[in-house]
Amino acid sequence: MFNKILIANRGEIACRVAATCKRLGIASVAVYSDADANAKHVSACDEAVHIGGSTAAESYLRVERIIEAARATGAQAVHPGYGFLSENEDFAHACEAAGIVFIGPPVEAIAAMGSKAAAKALMHAAAVPLVPGYHGDDQNTELLHHEADAIGYPVLLKASAGGGGKGMRVVERSEDFPAALASCKREAASSFGNDRVLIEKYLTRPRHVEVQVFADRHGGAVYLFDRDCSVQRRHQKVLEEAPAPGLSAEIKREMGEAAVAAARAVNYVGAGTVEFIMTATGEFYFMEMNTRLQVEHPVTEMITGQDLVEWQLRVAADEPLPLTQEQLKIDGHAIEARIYAEHPARGFLPSTGTLKHLRMPEGVEFVIDAAGLGEPGRKAPVRIDSGVREGDTITPFYDPMIAKLIVHGATREEALARMSRALHACEVVGPHTNVEFLQRIVASEPFATGDLDTGLIERHHDALFAPVKQPFKEALALACAALLTREGGTAHGASPWDALSHWRLNGGYTQTLGWLTIHNSGEKDSVFMVTFARDGGTQTLEHDGVREQFTWSNGSGLHEYRATIGDARATGRVFVDGDTFHVFCLGHALAFEWQNLLAHAADAEGGEGRLTAPMPGKVIAVLVEPGTVVEKGTPLIVMEAMKMEHTIGAPAAGTVTEVLYAVGDQVADGAQLLVLDVQ
Repeated sequence: MFNKILIANRGEIACRVAATCKRLGIASVAVYSDADANAKHVSACDEAVHIGGSTAAESYLRVERIIEAARATGAQAVHPGYGFLSENEDFAHACEAAGIVFIGPPVEAIAAMGSKAAAKALMHAAAVPLVPGYHGDDQNTELLHHEADAIGYPVLLKASAGGGGKGMRVVERSEDFPAALASCKREAASSFGNDRVLIEKYLTRPRHVEVQVFADRHGGAVYLFDRDCSVQRRHQKVLEEAPAPGLSAEIKREMGEAAVAAARAVNYVGAGTVEFIMTATGEFYFMEMNTRLQVEHPVTEMITGQDLVEWQLRVAADEPLPLTQEQLKIDGHAIEARIYAEHPARGFLPSTGTLKHLRMPEGVEFVIDAAGLGEPGRKAPVRIDSGVREGDTITPFYDPMIAKLIVHGATREEALARMSRALHACEVVGPHTNVEFLQRIVASEPFATGDLDTGLIERHHDALFAPVKQPFKEALALACAALLTREGGTAHGASPWDALSHWRLNGGYTQTLGWLTIHNSGEKDSVFMVTFARDGGTQTLEHDGVREQFTWSNGSGLHEYRATIGDARATGRVFVDGDTFHVFCLGHALAFEWQNLLAHAADAEGGEGRLTAPMPGKVIAVLVEPGTVVEKGTPLIVMEAMKMEHTIGAPAAGTVTEVLYAVGDQVADGAQLLVLDVQ
């Protein structure tokens, strides 16, 4: 076994590989770019080497810098993770030339499977089922059109060297073929430097099912069962599960044996994934082979109790496979959800920003107890694989994944219920995320019943994006509870000295709270006022003209509150970011912005600041006069209310143009006090 390896990747996969190294007592070396200088994967490893600028081209794709880093640190092997250089035959060659073990398949296997057309030819020779299509070398436009006509529409055009959904076009009619071909070739050339395409019969409502394979240098080859990866957006996976639901034992066995035959056809060594496309009636066809570990490998680990990274290391160290096919067993069901910083309602566009608050459901980060994954039944029911921490920034340079949330259950139904609960426990403040969208998919009838195909999201788009009723009233009560706590109030008012700013000698205490709702789009609207009152031991909250009894208390954990308003009760968590209150309750995330009337009671229209009284009271000091130039925060007027003095400051820099009240005047709640010409 190796003493030290270099991990030529970043993010959650680099952290994942480092975890196995740590468990096995293997030293690990991280590489990092300018943008990743303080990244989680850097601290997860024993050593770290800077390799270049922030973009992938300046860092993680620089073969020579990674080889230099491996040599400088004495790493015996390089683990490429997935993406970046993981399927790059030139990188595998460079490792070999430098005397460094590439933890992956032989160069010849990468080359054979790197071209979809060449891979199809090899699979045909190995009797692996193929989708009817054209995979030839002749790329003459007229010939390709003729072949498409012969296959029968709809057909799928695919970039031969492609992946990740790029260079793919569905063509419904013969007359649309020339334009689609030209477009596909342009994208293929731009993305992969190769405009060669292949044509396949387009299967309507297909499933995407894949098989995890492993092979060693001693003639051993096994399959670690199947996974369903049908739920996709833009040809990229969103939810994966193992084993694939609804398949007979016979089909599973046939598919597994076909996957092993595919691996043997290219003398494969290490971890690989053979991807199949499957019809509604159970026919399956070879699609491609990924010569690396897959993003969704955790679901296979969860149902087999095996650490696939450990398998990779042992095979790369020329050890035989840890288990035979007969020794491998399935234990329960696992589902993985990919949590991305993206905006589903805007076509799943990536979202960037700082993770101001990040809380995942209780679980393990990677694996494991001291016994490791080798003993089935000792797996945690919830697992988090993540490459970021609270305070990190999602940048535009790399994949916007925040975490992979993986759950395990004795049955699919149990795993589904656990996934639903886990997603509802996710809290992210900063960039937009797909958490709510994942909740909707998991709760949807087609996913819950296993009616899966690659068009599920598009076909059920309206339902998945339909407006839902949110616990607005409960969330508002929790926001008020958090605000009152922050401003010095107490839940039960046991002593007036607990909240001096809210106490007055005679009568009850009343405070007006202004709120603005913040939507997922970032837009703000629905300015509204809430009146909180305490008269003796009774607390009330008034909104929309309805006054209801209001009680609240701090919960048992950080940011946690309990609140009751009328007959609505809720326990939730409130993360406060400045004057924005992010409320997580009853499986929903809502945000409110507090309109801090004491600090910036202004309504600016056309450059004019309109300061209003935040409460009824008496003016006891006017600190400015017309013509006074002020900076933001400059004291303007002092009011007395509730037997306390309140200084009202300028909400922005500007010039006072008019003072409307004098010392000694009584003013009503909301009355305009002066006019400020905002700069």
